[in-house]
Amino acid sequence: MKILIVSDTHRYLGNLQTALEEEEPVDMLIHLGDIEHQMADVIQMAGCPVHMIAGNNDFLCNLPEEEEFEIGSYHVWITHGHRYGVSFDTEEIKEEARILGADIVMFGHTHRPHLEEEEDLIALNPGSMTYPRQSGRQPSYMVMTLDKEGKASFEIKYL
Repeated sequence: MKILIVSDTHRYLGNLQTALEEEEPVDMLIHLGDIEHQMADVIQMAGCPVHMIAGNNDFLCNLPEEEEFEIGSYHVWITHGHRYGVSFDTEEIKEEARILGADIVMFGHTHRPHLEEEEDLIALNPGSMTYPRQSGRQPSYMVMTLDKEGKASFEIKYL
């Protein structure tokens, strides 16, 4: 199973389209917020199941702020992250993820890719497809792959 994880597209879907083309086929798309009123376009582009949550710039939309679901044997919690201090560190969001019983927490907001794999929890941020803030400022996303045994691996990718 191949999952494309993106965040912070901020109304510009060109890089998302490029990532979908480069990674096709994908079995699922996860968007971690700051879509800004392009929800139907994202769903139509993906051509696969889509999980999307609202970010701090998604005003007057009907998306949930958080969602929990299963990917294989993993309990996944997605949130934009701005309510959990992710601009400073990941301690608060990881604490909440553990309270929720999550194996994986996915968040956006910082516009910087981040991957922490601890013994009991994986915390990840794919960065921004539109306004990257990390060194080099390349648009980024992540690919999560489940192997035949159901073990997850993650890769940060750049456009």
